[in-house]
Amino acid sequence: MQEMVNVYFFGKQYSVPAELTIMTAMEYAGYKLVRGCGCRHGFCGACATIYRIKGNNELKTCLACQTQVQEGMYVATLPFFPTDKRKYDINEAEAKQKIMMELYPEIYSCIGCNACTKGCPQSLNVMQYIAYAQRGDFEKCAEESFDCIGCGICSSRCPAGISHPMVGVLARRLTGKYIAPKSQHLAERVEAINSGEFDSLIEQVMQKPIEEMKELYNNRDIEK
Repeated sequence: MQEMVNVYFFGKQYSVPAELTIMTAMEYAGYKLVRGCGCRHGFCGACATIYRIKGNNELKTCLACQTQVQEGMYVATLPFFPTDKRKYDINEAEAKQKIMMELYPEIYSCIGCNACTKGCPQSLNVMQYIAYAQRGDFEKCAEESFDCIGCGICSSRCPAGISHPMVGVLARRLTGKYIAPKSQHLAERVEAINSGEFDSLIEQVMQKPIEEMKELYNNRDIEK
């Protein structure tokens, strides 16, 4: 006999196997997930979720694809959270503090509650990278926000209405465009690809059976 737990999806009770993730439990209960699911391994940010355990008032956040169901779990998913991405031309932007003041002035309304950091399923120090953005330290902001998957949980918990993922994206774009040193080996590789140096090799690979392709991929050399 499977161990079963009682969970609530959008207010409706279901009995589901205890070993399932929230995502697979929703499918077990009959939900057809056409939104709010993507890679299913915790990297795409599509399955942002808020839940509460019965008898405990604390709201918790997670990704549905990597969080196991619990008895008395009340679940509401956020298939899309409307973070506010401002428009700008990266070729005309300058890596100076004023661009944050112009595009995302709400970051200076941060009250330091740290709800963004507490909610992050990637365990990023979100409040810290917002502090770097406030000071115009884009390189540190880019580094601190590098693993952001854009799920929007941090923004959903923010009383100042900050779009944290979009601030991180801007910092990373500015860093890549204006601050980080140019990657010469990348430029050389792109030039080699454009010149057709790898055309025959790509053609050989494309002709291989799918199982052999999988074997090549799984046993490829991975840079440490």
